[in-house]
Amino acid sequence: MTDALKKLLEAAKTAKPTPEQQEQQRRSFVYGNTHFENELITREMIDREAEKLAKDEK
Repeated sequence: MTDALKKLLEAAKTAKPTPEQQEQQRRSFVYGNTHFENELITREMIDREAEKLAKDEK
């Protein structure tokens, strides 16, 4: 492993994702797991439901 790669890996260990990045990752996880079980599930459906949930929380 090169020194440059080691430095990048160390930096990645301390990187803190933004709330937006965390939300994107959450939606991606949900899509991957639901689409695996039901191919009719789309990313748009996940986004729509996530937006509904966010409005309900307010």
